[in-house]
Amino acid sequence: MKSSLLSLPGAVPAEAPDEGVAAHYGDLFREQRALADGSGFVDLSHRGVLTVTGAERLSWLHLLVTQHVSDLPPGQATEALILSPHGHIEHALYLVDDGETTWLHTEPGDQEAVIAYLESMKFFYRVEVTDRTADIAVVHLPAGSITEAPEGTVVRETPHGRDLFLPRADLDAFAAAHGPAVGILALEALRVEAHRPRLGLETDHRTIPHELGWLETAVHLQKGCYRGQETVARVHNLGRPPRRLVFLHLDGSEVHLPPHGTPLRLAADGPEGRQIGFVTTSARHHELGPIALGLIKRNVPVDAPLSAEGTAAAQEVVVAP
Repeated sequence: MKSSLLSLPGAVPAEAPDEGVAAHYGDLFREQRALADGSGFVDLSHRGVLTVTGAERLSWLHLLVTQHVSDLPPGQATEALILSPHGHIEHALYLVDDGETTWLHTEPGDQEAVIAYLESMKFFYRVEVTDRTADIAVVHLPAGSITEAPEGTVVRETPHGRDLFLPRADLDAFAAAHGPAVGILALEALRVEAHRPRLGLETDHRTIPHELGWLETAVHLQKGCYRGQETVARVHNLGRPPRRLVFLHLDGSEVHLPPHGTPLRLAADGPEGRQIGFVTTSARHHELGPIALGLIKRNVPVDAPLSAEGTAAAQEVVVAP
């Protein structure tokens, strides 16, 4: 979905995986400071939106996702994952229920695969899954924002801010009334600072929730009966994940940020050393400078200096080894 807000002054289109919205509107650090101060909003209208209706929607979803949602109170936000049979992360869902409908948003374009899976699991349950991406846009208000959601808007409130499920036709009017608009790069920098993983960036085909700290926010360890649950329980109770998420302070003298997928090596081993992980997301932060998240082998010493293709990287622990 291409956002109508790309027509705003200064808008620079974002690149993958965030095509369709603005990377920034001309001043990245000003936009970051606005978010950190609780002002402005972020256009996330490229994200997938779906709804689940029917009296059995929550008990049905409870059987399919990693989170405990069978008794989810109206208005309470949560996160959930859909795993493969082997426990690898396939989808990340950001949910809220309004008492009649469960609203979810997904990574851009991922809603089609999520819907296909949910449809395949309906069986005899009285539920209806609907793709609402064409008519509903997600808008993010930062923590501390005093902007009031338009009447009747479904709101998903978290410690990091509020996600509004706004009619797409109202997006321009909302921007005019509640600006300034802030680009996705500013939100990504704050996400990296907060050590929050994102599907498709911090994950690959073999990522399990334990590696990213998603056990704390998206997995309920006391429930079973979902695909991949055996792996989650076994690693939690008997072992440790093979990799761990780290926060990286990057050398500020470098002009270019290491992109997603850049190999990480022990600095002591030099540029030809064995790869021990990769950069997942990098960003320029208005206070911290160049920063990143990375996924590395669990047994890498927590105080070992790293290198991202020649860029020095000092690690901070996110997931304990």
